[in-house]
Amino acid sequence: MPKSTRHPSKLSIVGAGAVGTSLAYAALIRGSASVVSLYDIATKKVEAEVKDLAHGTQFTNSVVMGGDDISVVKDSSVVVITAGAKQKPGQTRLELAATNAKIMESMMPELLKQAPEALYVLVTNPCDVLTVVAQKISGLPTAQIFSTGTMLDTSRLRYLIAQRTKVAQRNVHATIVGEHGDSEFPVWSSANISSVPIRDWSYAGKKVFTDEVLAELAHEAAFAAYDVIEGKGATNYAIGLAGARLVEALLSPTRTALPLSSVLHGYYGIHDVALSLPTLVSSAGIERVLEIPMDPTEVSSLHRSAEQLRTSLAALGY
Repeated sequence: MPKSTRHPSKLSIVGAGAVGTSLAYAALIRGSASVVSLYDIATKKVEAEVKDLAHGTQFTNSVVMGGDDISVVKDSSVVVITAGAKQKPGQTRLELAATNAKIMESMMPELLKQAPEALYVLVTNPCDVLTVVAQKISGLPTAQIFSTGTMLDTSRLRYLIAQRTKVAQRNVHATIVGEHGDSEFPVWSSANISSVPIRDWSYAGKKVFTDEVLAELAHEAAFAAYDVIEGKGATNYAIGLAGARLVEALLSPTRTALPLSSVLHGYYGIHDVALSLPTLVSSAGIERVLEIPMDPTEVSSLHRSAEQLRTSLAALGY
């Protein structure tokens, strides 16, 4: 990447829908970036959202800007893309692929004109498929364009484990990898609670996490979005918080390990698809995808996840 001329701390969010505005709101409250910019082609909607957010900036340390002119993303440090058709009740993320891939094809070249050196984060679903599409359209290195992937799914899983054990979430270490979708899975072989392997965690002399319990937790974390979408039409608060935390990591010189989705080049023999894995990121973008140990069943699950995404990409001509 050439020497940067990016704004030292400008976050631009593409899409003023439920996810984009929740991310903007979370970033303001957390102080994730000094400038938060919101872009959308829906003029009245984006202007109203920017105004509403700006009215609260007396109580934050950030500046809010935005509008329907794509130049509002100019010189961004980080661009988070949330724009696209939203997931309907009962619809899988992969069913969104064709519509949102077309949106990405028209959007990426225009964004690159304004912020060629920004780090690009995909939130729009299916984010793994769109990460490959956006990377190929843009020609950006994989270190510069990736998605939130299973960052939220992992947070859901840790929440469920913490609730079951009554242990603080910060002491729960479990990660979901693979597709951000139905084929994702937890890496139980290395999951632990305060260094105690999760399968060994016991209460009153009885193992808490049997195979049945682990399967239940994995299913609940993977399919949690469907319940939320059925109840309120969208998932937005949690992904807004996750996105804000990721932005902070991307504006920091310190490396942070997060489960993010990027295009893989030989990871466990997997090429040219984007899957989530523990990843070191910083202001330089992706520095390294961590080679975590997996048991044979988990490696097989990762390959199945890759094949599912490869089929979707092939159907789109990628």
